[in-house]
Amino acid sequence: MSVARRPRSTILVLALLALSASGCSTYQPAPRSFAQAAVQPYRLDSGDRLRITVFEQPGLTNTYSVDQAGYIAFPLIGQVAARGQTLPALEGAIASQLKRGYLRDPDVTIEIDRYRPVFVMGEVGRPGQYSYVPGMTAQNAIAIAGGFTPRGNQRDVDVTRKINGRVMTGRTPVSSSVLAGDTIYVRERLF
Repeated sequence: MSVARRPRSTILVLALLALSASGCSTYQPAPRSFAQAAVQPYRLDSGDRLRITVFEQPGLTNTYSVDQAGYIAFPLIGQVAARGQTLPALEGAIASQLKRGYLRDPDVTIEIDRYRPVFVMGEVGRPGQYSYVPGMTAQNAIAIAGGFTPRGNQRDVDVTRKINGRVMTGRTPVSSSVLAGDTIYVRERLF
């Protein structure tokens, strides 16, 4: 009786293990919008630090940070919405507000002084927050974070990214580009 049940119970246990292992794979391949986001103009968000220059106005020229609410505090005009804006759009918004009673024809230029960081987690030597550099790949970020641990999956990673206000996660090759603000998660490999 126990001999006949053993193979069935073994098969049942193996089937349950296979089902549970397949249930662990909750992430999908990266949607098409991941690749499209990498070629779009850079969109500002919390954590970016900007160098704003107003021509011939040294009192207004300075470095400003995008706060957690997505605004920069600019002299004379107060809070300016920066989250989701491109640099040219923000230049135009600041210039148009300065024209309203402060400057006749303001010439505003903005460059990024420091991008918001990327976060590297999982099976890496030193998980944490790291400075973003334009053109960075997931593999570059992992190298900065101390490289893969012996258990780290070196083929692909899970990237969490905000696209058009939505937070999305997808699986991408380690050679794929990352954006400022991305979270890169290195999974443990099975074998």
